[in-house]
Amino acid sequence: MPLAPRLAALSLLSVLTLAGGPPAVADDDPSVPPGTVTTSPPPHVDPTSPGLKLADGATLAPAKVLDIKSVVEDLGGEERREDTNENVTFALQAEVLFPKDSGKLNPEARSRIDAIAEEIRQQHATNVRVFGFTDNLGSYAHGLVLSRQRAEAVHDRLAATLGGNVTFEVRGYSEDYPIADNSSEQGRRKNRRVEVSFPRGEAASGTAGASGS
Repeated sequence: MPLAPRLAALSLLSVLTLAGGPPAVADDDPSVPPGTVTTSPPPHVDPTSPGLKLADGATLAPAKVLDIKSVVEDLGGEERREDTNENVTFALQAEVLFPKDSGKLNPEARSRIDAIAEEIRQQHATNVRVFGFTDNLGSYAHGLVLSRQRAEAVHDRLAATLGGNVTFEVRGYSEDYPIADNSSEQGRRKNRRVEVSFPRGEAASGTAGASGS
């Protein structure tokens, strides 16, 4: 090889050696973080399109905030909390509150009820509904009595904890209003429950008084 081309080749080899080899070529745009999901731009909308105009004499309906519901249930399904824009509802399975076919609270039930009472305080609620429910086993009449007794027991604990500034509505509904299928024991367990519901946050201050127990 002539001297000049040889020197040029050696110079190129030295540059590559000092630089650590040829640079890697990226497959993707390096300015886009890994995992970024790209979407197509939104379609163009012509605000002057006749299809977007109201008919003569028509008016827009009043703005409405959609009611968003959030439901959280513990792993055993023993306690269920449901939040909407207006209300908070706790559903406690009867097994964690009462002995079988009984309206007397277990000692362990007090801490669960006291936690609900604390939430009632935080929401500044002054009207609370306590409803009892059973499954479809046994007579409907017996379910009415038992569900009412259980609702009363939860009410008594809440009232003792919250004091006299709260109005309660207490009812027993027997097997009415199931939230699960009564054909399985798992479903019946969910239906045997006491629900405590009350207005949330600012909604509590505007709620009219409910009938007492």
